[in-house]
Amino acid sequence: MTIDLMKTRTHRFRIAGFRLDINLPGDWDADAMLPSFRPFRFDDCGTEGCLLDCMVAPLPAGQTAEPTGKLIEESDDEMGHTRLYADAGAYLVALSSQPGGTTHFMQADKDFSHLRISLCKSGTDAGPCLSSLLRIAYSQAILSHDALAIHASAVYHDRRAYLFLGKSGTGKSTHSSLWMKHVSGTGLLNDDNPTVRIMGEKAYAWGTPWSGKTPCYKDCFYPVGGMVRLSQAAENRFRRLEGTEAFAALLPGCAVIRQDAALCDRLYDTLVRLAEDVPVGTLACRPDREAALVCSQALLGMTTSETNQSQFQ
Repeated sequence: MTIDLMKTRTHRFRIAGFRLDINLPGDWDADAMLPSFRPFRFDDCGTEGCLLDCMVAPLPAGQTAEPTGKLIEESDDEMGHTRLYADAGAYLVALSSQPGGTTHFMQADKDFSHLRISLCKSGTDAGPCLSSLLRIAYSQAILSHDALAIHASAVYHDRRAYLFLGKSGTGKSTHSSLWMKHVSGTGLLNDDNPTVRIMGEKAYAWGTPWSGKTPCYKDCFYPVGGMVRLSQAAENRFRRLEGTEAFAALLPGCAVIRQDAALCDRLYDTLVRLAEDVPVGTLACRPDREAALVCSQALLGMTTSETNQSQFQ
């Protein structure tokens, strides 16, 4: 892929405190292609280090650039059909928004700090696919910085964030909406892919440009007050988890290349700290008012108790 550096324009974004530099062809409209990124745009980089630097170039319609290397992962989800290859110290990703659709490509180094994306702009899915490729890279790059991307719906209440995890269809978004309806003062932080980052021995949840089907793109953050794995049940029951149980409840929602031992080790280190420092629980629940009240009373009670304990230590 050849890129004319004189004809590119750098667009800077800050997500969860991390700087991203996205270099697009000069005549491409970044705000139109990445509308959910607008709240995260900033201009003054100062001395701040860059999490990832991405160079995007047009891939002519009909042209293919099939990745070389070993296919290590293939999936179909809300992003589309994704294939991940490993080859000589690099990762290569092929993404199409639907089977048989236009394929876009990304090459990344092993820590995902430098990216090269070939994007077929003539397709109607160019912008969403660019966003999805950036999401893939970002979720791996932050693992080296005491942070993780997690599949969850996140709300904020009384200056703290609460995250709801679970398999697709479990009711994460529904549970967040129940909090907003029945727990006064609750707002939505992110409905699909918040970032959790540990800073100064404290965990914070951040809004991101990736929020699933719910347009909620907030450049703000709150200390994490609790994280809960949901499951559907005939009655509402909350149970607190600790140690390995808490770790195991959080792990399935985290984005990581399972075949990469170094990235996994970084994720595990962060999860151990979260499991020790943040209230974690399970909620077997119905999609009703009582579920929100049972969950909120348990989490808010734990938060108050731990705050009081810390004041006397």
